[in-house]
Amino acid sequence: MTHDAIVIGAGAAGLFYAGIAGRRGMRVIVLDHAKKPAEKVRISGGGRCNFTNIHTAPDRFISNNPHFARSALSRYAPNDFLDLLRTHHITWHEKTLGQLFCDGRSDAIIQMLLDELAAGGGELRLSTPVGEVRAVDGGWEVSTPDGALTAPKLVIATGGLSIPKMGATGFAYELAERFGHTLVEPTAGLVPFTFEGADKADFASISGVAAPVVAQAGRSRFEEAMLFTHRGLSGPAMLQISSYWKPGEPIAIDLFTGTGGADRLKALKAEHPMKSLASAMEALLPRRLVELLRARGDIPDIPRLADASHKALDGVAAALSDWRLRPAGTEGWRTAEVTLGGIDTRGLSQKTMESRHAPGLHFIGECVDVTGWLGGYNFQWAWASAFAAAQAD
Repeated sequence: MTHDAIVIGAGAAGLFYAGIAGRRGMRVIVLDHAKKPAEKVRISGGGRCNFTNIHTAPDRFISNNPHFARSALSRYAPNDFLDLLRTHHITWHEKTLGQLFCDGRSDAIIQMLLDELAAGGGELRLSTPVGEVRAVDGGWEVSTPDGALTAPKLVIATGGLSIPKMGATGFAYELAERFGHTLVEPTAGLVPFTFEGADKADFASISGVAAPVVAQAGRSRFEEAMLFTHRGLSGPAMLQISSYWKPGEPIAIDLFTGTGGADRLKALKAEHPMKSLASAMEALLPRRLVELLRARGDIPDIPRLADASHKALDGVAAALSDWRLRPAGTEGWRTAEVTLGGIDTRGLSQKTMESRHAPGLHFIGECVDVTGWLGGYNFQWAWASAFAAAQAD
């Protein structure tokens, strides 16, 4: 055998696995068809890499088997990753909702992963397309333009289908199916919504306007910002519920963020009885959004709040606390941050991420049917699943 482990995919999970396994004494080589490593790390978090979330817990992940991720997440927690950052003198800060970002550029995380790889004696080969992969006696053989490589372990860390312009492919899924695995249908997750007809035209007219909301799809609710775009709705709140939305279903938006819209409107009436309802509501919502809601008929034409009955204000509050919209679809793979679905976890060991069908074959990271919320959770899954696989004997 030429190596102890061959890793296909030089992203977050693949490089992290290689560093840990190398420090455990394994001879590891990482292959990737891309020219540069970890490009999704580079662009994440606006270039500062939202590398984990301090609120990581199994209930922040979506999977057909919601208990699968529990083992890996419990054995490699956000504080473990922070300890590693400290050894590399990388500083960070918390933004909202437990999201941790680098103080500097995301390149620091990539360099740390490469330094860990080098410290473990690992090798990285970029611009190296993988040819045939086959099981051989005692391990795996992978063909490359530079010849065949063999190892007892083969680790697949090629990610999902999100952001194809960065080289995303279905390699992991095709390989998994070849060796007896089933797939949970991959779909785009953490992705903006698109609309058609009047809704599309209306939202395009106020493109760039943002507002805090509580957004709901099915039973899942998130309180974050919503952003109007030329094609529909985006922003953290929309990205979060997109992972729970089913095509054809409506989404519900509370423009008062659960803070008692009726009471707030009545307070405006008491404070500004001579103002119109629309004018007064500019204290609660962005002016252009108020104008749009009025044009759509969601805010009635009430010239003087003094003339508005409490019943009328209750009706306005009820409508804007449960503003129902029906997306035409999503932006799809082009802008999706993650892939929902993937390799069915029933075919994997939750302790080591090893295939139950093909000994020595491991799948880690995004290609597995485990998808985190927005805000650093998916990177934490990359670190945790890689760590789990690297502990396998």
